[in-house]
Amino acid sequence: MLSPSNPTNLLLASLLPSELSALQLHLKPIELAQETVLFEAGQEIDRIYFPHAGIVSLVVGLASGEIIESAMIGRESLVGGSAALNGRLSLTTAVVQIAGSASVLDADRLRALAQDNNGFRTTIIRHEELILAQAQQSAACNAVHAVEARLARWLLRCRDLTGSDELPLTQEFLAQMLGVRRTSVSLVANTFQQAGFLRYRRGHIRIVDVEGLRESACECYDTIRTHAERLLGTKA
Repeated sequence: MLSPSNPTNLLLASLLPSELSALQLHLKPIELAQETVLFEAGQEIDRIYFPHAGIVSLVVGLASGEIIESAMIGRESLVGGSAALNGRLSLTTAVVQIAGSASVLDADRLRALAQDNNGFRTTIIRHEELILAQAQQSAACNAVHAVEARLARWLLRCRDLTGSDELPLTQEFLAQMLGVRRTSVSLVANTFQQAGFLRYRRGHIRIVDVEGLRESACECYDTIRTHAERLLGTKA
């Protein structure tokens, strides 16, 4: 449940009291079950989600049936914010990657506040800019960097967004998000486990050596953190 004085979603916590009050009465708590699709590409966005825990992935589907993650969102931001900026149709599918909770709001409410309040609109724009920056970095990363570096980067970002070393993820899901074969993820995960970077059992990853993963990660991890700090004032 969202506390009016101390919301756990960092975007909501950053709002002026007047802005938060304008949203507060319309926010409803919701549980985010793993693999739940919040909206699909080409679908009109009618609800906005402010995560308090868990992670939502924005993914792009291919004609072959494969999907590739373009960005991930946790408690630092919102899901579906483009609906407040006249982007009613989603360009990506939003799926819950790690279960958690959120506050949900009708898109029309968010759109009205963004139209009437330039400061709030600017906040939404900055968050959408970070999502765009993630998508651009992800495209470059997938095209150039090795699976080892990409997986290390991805796990570190999950850790940042959840604030936990315990990640309830399967290798199948990791492979899907990275757009690679499961066998590739399995080989890299085994290498990381032998190096002492993580411990893995079916459906669960525990990071035990953050610095080891950092040394294995590509530059994209630090790039996204820098974008987040610049745009949002956070290293989430």
